[in-house]
Amino acid sequence: MKKYFILSLLCTGLSAPLTAQDQQITLEKIWDGTFRTEGMDVLHSMKNGKQYSILNKDEASEVTSVDKYDYSSLEKIGTIVSTEDLDGIPHFTSYTFSEDESKVLLATEMESVYRHSKLGVYYMYDTENKETRKIADHKIQEPTFSPDGNKVAFVFNNNIYIRDLESGKTDQITTDGEKNKIINGVTDWVYEEEFAFVRAFQWNATGTHIAYIKFDESEVPEFSMDVYGQQLYPSRQEFKYPKAGEKNAEVSLFVYDLESGATEEVELDNAYYIPRIKWTNNENILSAQVMNRHQNNLDLVFYNVEENTSEVVLHETDEAYIDVTDNLTFLEDNSFIWTSEKDGYNHIYHYGKNGKLIRQVTEGPWEVTRYYGYDEKTNRIFYQSVENGSINRDVYAIKLNGKRKQRLSSEEGTNSATFSADFSYFINSFSSVGTPPRYTLNDAKNGKELKEIVNNNTLLQKLEAYELAEKEFSTLHINGYDLNMWMIKPAGFDPDKKYPLLMFQYSGPGSQQVANRWGGANDYWYQMLAQQGYIVACVDGRGTGFKGTAFKKMTYKELGKYEVEDQIEAAKEFGERPYIDAGRIGIWGWSYGGFMSSNCILKGNDVFKMAIAVAPVTNWRFYDTIYTERYMQTPQENASGYDDNSPINHVGKLKGAYLLIHGTADDNVHVQNTMRMVEALVQANKQFDWAIYPDKNHGIYGGNTRLHLYTKMTNFIKENL
Repeated sequence: MKKYFILSLLCTGLSAPLTAQDQQITLEKIWDGTFRTEGMDVLHSMKNGKQYSILNKDEASEVTSVDKYDYSSLEKIGTIVSTEDLDGIPHFTSYTFSEDESKVLLATEMESVYRHSKLGVYYMYDTENKETRKIADHKIQEPTFSPDGNKVAFVFNNNIYIRDLESGKTDQITTDGEKNKIINGVTDWVYEEEFAFVRAFQWNATGTHIAYIKFDESEVPEFSMDVYGQQLYPSRQEFKYPKAGEKNAEVSLFVYDLESGATEEVELDNAYYIPRIKWTNNENILSAQVMNRHQNNLDLVFYNVEENTSEVVLHETDEAYIDVTDNLTFLEDNSFIWTSEKDGYNHIYHYGKNGKLIRQVTEGPWEVTRYYGYDEKTNRIFYQSVENGSINRDVYAIKLNGKRKQRLSSEEGTNSATFSADFSYFINSFSSVGTPPRYTLNDAKNGKELKEIVNNNTLLQKLEAYELAEKEFSTLHINGYDLNMWMIKPAGFDPDKKYPLLMFQYSGPGSQQVANRWGGANDYWYQMLAQQGYIVACVDGRGTGFKGTAFKKMTYKELGKYEVEDQIEAAKEFGERPYIDAGRIGIWGWSYGGFMSSNCILKGNDVFKMAIAVAPVTNWRFYDTIYTERYMQTPQENASGYDDNSPINHVGKLKGAYLLIHGTADDNVHVQNTMRMVEALVQANKQFDWAIYPDKNHGIYGGNTRLHLYTKMTNFIKENL
């Protein structure tokens, strides 16, 4: 085993004698906010680049406001809008400026539809004349200002509307929208979940046209969930959900002309999916990304509104799949910045407006992990990468020509930046395994820290009273690869004693659990288990991210094969260590991790004594098209890949203790996965434990739910490990 460093969760300020560290971490403290970190509200950089705005709420007075701050001083310099000045609007939960920042959309009475989509009542507030207008008399979706701020487009009941703020008139521009049949301007369930966007309409640069995607989901199979609620009879939620190999919504792209009222369909070849649309800087040129069903061919298409013609300007293909991003950026001359994995690592490229490659901007055996933007004044691109080690993140700047690369962050750990509109400043969010989140104002020219905005020193002082163990980062050589891992050993660790081991993993394609950042609730749970005599470890196996495409995509068409082999081999290696009891090794995971832990206790039944699976996929045939087929193709094409690696087909191998947990209102990984797994286990005459949380979604939370869930898992670990 090769160790490259060890980081301690105990910082310099936590070096009090162990005798003083006598407080114990409890589940109640984990879930009541005792260890909560201080952060920053999402901020909006004002157009001038010198100021930013933040949504604030005074808990005492219950006043909600959007306040303006100065970057250089970090001092509040004014209030843009406050509920004190709004009649009939007691609060709002988010805000959006028009392009010139003279108007603000205020969101109220919000309710979730799915993971990202929301319905709400929206108001327009005019910052100049202090007037407020309601956009619609009902809850709507995705209201968006026109470029001149005089109109708002939105979706209601699957149709697109435009409200003229000056005249008060509202025009309906689509009429065929119908629940579970036709959707205009917002995405269906599977696009929202797997392509990660909701608003499927875009204004052009001058506000003369709106492009939108239409979803015809008439023939998509329908899924239903019982909602038990508080009434005498349960209700039912029904929605279109295309499972692997089944029919998807048929998508088409249209452009609406506001002046003529005419709508033109954009002719697109091979457009099985349209995962992104975006207008270029030319008001007449719309870009669309289109993909085939396998998601291994992507075309960037330019559509000319005036000529009603389409042209493929960029084509990418991959032997496995292509990940869709939001990194496409058009420059003033309509050349564009693009990110791609085509050289084996995710990097930044600059293309001409005709799609001809100008240059690869970044290169090397490391990944660009976030693209922040391009500053035309300095000709610099800002991005985040793992050049300083795959478990770290740093902020960089580089010239458009690929020269004068500069590291702007200085501390080793996880750095993330939020830039001012003119790229003169950035707020750096930093954390590491030993440092809770810290926010600073930095100069974008050189990365120099100007001021500290928020720290969590109070939390560090609080943690001095607890006996916290080290979180050690290292690598584990398994199946020909050096896999990143961390391990937490009990404080007062005795190398001559044997300890039970609990392994945690997620393992999904491109994911990462071994990262040099401050931990969340689960990390405190692991510390609690360590206080009670358990070792906890995590290994990122093959298929996880930020180590190149060959490593990430080797699991293609075989989800659950190589990842499971790595966890089993890691457990065996751990079991050979003198301080780990090889007969007391357990594993747990959530979602993809639950799929993995289920497979591990079945295929590794001579290695794992127990497993916990929360909200697991138990058969990839039950999961959605876009995610599953991206990595597996369809069941019709790859039956063995589905069946050989789905835990539901290996229940007869169960020997150890197995706990299965699911929420009944999980619209993502349906409780069907658990119910079918239960039936398979019963028919195989295998004893197991399980828990069902009524009306809880994929996150299984609300009220005391998380406390109850983690109490159950803790008791199961103590009883079986």
